[in-house]
Amino acid sequence: MLKKFCYVFSIIAVLIVTSGCNDNEEENKALNEEENATEHEEPIIDEKETTGDNNDMTSQNDDANTDSNDILKQVKPIPTNISGFISQKQGMFANKSVYDNEKEVKKQLKMLPPLSENASEKELKKYLAYMYWLVAEDLPNPKDMIKKWEFSSFGNPDLPDSRYHFKENYNIEVILDSSGSMAAVTTVGKTRMELAKETINNFLKNIPEKANVSLRVYGHKGSGSDADKDMSCSAIEQVYGFAPYNANKIQQALNKFSPKGWTPIAAALKQSKEALKQFEAKNNSNLIYLVSDGVSTCDGDPVKVAKSLSNSNAKPVINIIGYQADGKAQEQLQKMAEASNGVYTTANDQNELEEEFDRAEEVLELWKEWKEDALQDLDAMSVNNGFDIMELSNNWHFRSLSQGNHLLDTINLAEEVGIVTFEQEQKLQKRAHKVNDMVTQLDGEIEENLKNISTENIKKTKKSINEKFNKQTQN
Repeated sequence: MLKKFCYVFSIIAVLIVTSGCNDNEEENKALNEEENATEHEEPIIDEKETTGDNNDMTSQNDDANTDSNDILKQVKPIPTNISGFISQKQGMFANKSVYDNEKEVKKQLKMLPPLSENASEKELKKYLAYMYWLVAEDLPNPKDMIKKWEFSSFGNPDLPDSRYHFKENYNIEVILDSSGSMAAVTTVGKTRMELAKETINNFLKNIPEKANVSLRVYGHKGSGSDADKDMSCSAIEQVYGFAPYNANKIQQALNKFSPKGWTPIAAALKQSKEALKQFEAKNNSNLIYLVSDGVSTCDGDPVKVAKSLSNSNAKPVINIIGYQADGKAQEQLQKMAEASNGVYTTANDQNELEEEFDRAEEVLELWKEWKEDALQDLDAMSVNNGFDIMELSNNWHFRSLSQGNHLLDTINLAEEVGIVTFEQEQKLQKRAHKVNDMVTQLDGEIEENLKNISTENIKKTKKSINEKFNKQTQN
């Protein structure tokens, strides 16, 4: 309990700091009024309009195949509202120090020609937008928070989605990406796979003994080479279950595979759908956790299959975790969650991965109590929602602060490489401060909106919340 109170006070302190930002309407009006669009793997350029690999471009103005002005025409504008900022995907230098990656950042900046001496406001906006998308952060999405609250309300008979009503039996399947990229070493010295295995094992060992569990892996054979693609894309295996948790057998199952090959997400979901046929939704609560760090690299449409799985006779709740996933992978995984009416979460480290499984663990404990005719503690759930709001606000603050500082650093480097003059640098810095202030101010608006929601009226407010945060950013 003391630890929880310390956590609350630390977050409150951060919120007090963020509330001191300057609310200058005139400055906000000076910002780019163009609409924002969703980013892809290359966060700066609209994928539809790009021809060739941008990484091969140089700053030579006489190269007809590398027309820098064409690059600027394709640059997406900086968002100007909540829906724009929460839908943006991270840039190639998100979560990275600009000066630690100075050589690579300068390479991207040199793709642009020097700003004209008497640059117009439109030109300044384009150059600032180009730099913004280099460092853009994956800001927390309030829509994801709403979905998590609904998931945490599992068992409430008033929820409109019958998948969230407790049934006599509970079945959980964890689908784990074992492709080659999961061998990447994290900042704590362990690979993504090692940390994922630890987290999954800790989760499974704490679930109720009467729940059935399954562990399915994919991409754990072959290699990332083209020669091994067919073999690797067919490498999908249920290494455990469906059966109650057995510590020795689970550990043996976890030891059977290591990260090696390609990423057959669609095929893995198809196999899961087939396996879940025996657990009809009428008598079973079914939950799937898919953990992946990358985009699907094999045949099939994972978004379409996820929707089909959700609509099957088992009607599982599908929770998808993008584990240290890049912008393109996040986009695909989020679409899968949306298509299946599931929950998507980005986990950047083991702690965030554990948090998502902890949420499932709490739901399973409620299921156990439900079977024992215990009552659900809605007051405690309301308190937990309050913690979630503070955590989201905290994450928004630190990610927007990082994004803002990196944008200012990038503008400094632009002056160093000679694409802007000192005077132009000052103008860009001023505009960057306006963007940073706006992003910070939106934190308070999001927090206030979330405070107006409680788990006891999810059914009534879900529609209005989705309309608020789903508002399109295009006319």
